[in-house]
Amino acid sequence: MRKALGMIEAIGITAAIAALDSASKAADVTLVGFDKVIGVEKAVSVTIHIAGEVAAVNAAVEAGVQAGNKVGRVVSSRTIARPHEEVDFLIKEFEKNLKEKESRKQEKPKPKKTSKKEEKDN
Repeated sequence: MRKALGMIEAIGITAAIAALDSASKAADVTLVGFDKVIGVEKAVSVTIHIAGEVAAVNAAVEAGVQAGNKVGRVVSSRTIARPHEEVDFLIKEFEKNLKEKESRKQEKPKPKKTSKKEEKDN
């Protein structure tokens, strides 16, 4: 792959989404994964993982950090340029897990809405 991996860790989902939105608009990068961790600084943190060319990932991480800090707090960020092959394997796993999550979401049947009258009749 020989791309760069960028990571932005934010406290809360709102800051993470703002960071991802800004990062995605700032440069040609792809979301390859995310993690939710309970307990970072006594809160819930969300780390987003993005990949792309080195310059694009650097620009995206910088823009994402600024946007995340406007609405919340970014705890840490990092760009790994041309990661080792083992990290490339990890990126591929992130992508695979993200695709699996998406397919599971699409497979879940939506619950049928019932009216109060139908509930009383049952």
